[in-house]
Amino acid sequence: MRLAETVTFGGSGLDRAGALRDDPQAQGDLWQRGQVLALWKGRPLLQDGQEIAWLPSDAPLAGPRETAIFLGLSDEVPVFAQNVSAWVPDQAIIPATGFFDAQVQTHPDLPADHGFHELRAVMTHLPPRDAELCAMARAVMEWHRSHGFCASCGAKSDMTHAGWQRLCPACGTSHFPRTDPVVIMLITHGNRLLLGRGPTWPEGMYSLLAGFIEPGETIEAAVRREVFEESGIRVGEVGYLSSQPWPFPASLMLGCRGEAISEEITLDPNELQDARWVTREELVSAFAGTHPMIKPSRKGAIAQFIMQHWLADTLD
Repeated sequence: MRLAETVTFGGSGLDRAGALRDDPQAQGDLWQRGQVLALWKGRPLLQDGQEIAWLPSDAPLAGPRETAIFLGLSDEVPVFAQNVSAWVPDQAIIPATGFFDAQVQTHPDLPADHGFHELRAVMTHLPPRDAELCAMARAVMEWHRSHGFCASCGAKSDMTHAGWQRLCPACGTSHFPRTDPVVIMLITHGNRLLLGRGPTWPEGMYSLLAGFIEPGETIEAAVRREVFEESGIRVGEVGYLSSQPWPFPASLMLGCRGEAISEEITLDPNELQDARWVTREELVSAFAGTHPMIKPSRKGAIAQFIMQHWLADTLD
């Protein structure tokens, strides 16, 4: 798909400079002239919710270099991320349930237009480079938060390699950031598209079917298995379209298309509350907000991206 990397969090040409991660002297030099992206509770610090509010590396909130994650070189500028979740505001926001959290946490030492935003609420407003950096930082920080102990012996591990490894001091095992592959699929039958909705989703929210790839499974096999398990629809030919890093907490969405070879839907109620075939005309109505049952899909997610290109006939 020629437009694959125009998806939200898609590639922006960032130089991750991986060769510099294990060079302490280089990291010290980079830190001195670098910029820092602060994240609080997984929320990046943004200016007006439109772009990263970079901090100089000597700013108090930037913290020490030893706990920062080196993100790479952005137009030759060293960029880092720092987890500032230890800061306890006088009046913290209460995390909202569901998909949309537009609350903003401000810091008393920062300008009024600087705030910590839920990434899903602002991801479509960010420039591609900023979106990629925020997604990368959030995913790696979540991995550190949830993988602080060695999976081999249970000892507490230490962050190394500028944030891109954890090393167990007890048994010497190295651990690396985890990414979970997920297939998400555009399943068509003639002029119709298969959509489903989860049991806990907001009313009117439908999307493409999706599921985790299992060990020893190909992408194509995962598409066929997940679609059949959730909807009873059998799928024939499968092709790859696009991918999207999805740092909630650490998935890689693998967008695929598949041709259905059956039509009768049999729901798995544990996975889906509803599934239905939707014509192109109905999907146009849903995107316009005029469909009586299906609300517009969530902007920024790869499902919306793929459906939009299906309607525009630009999936090549």
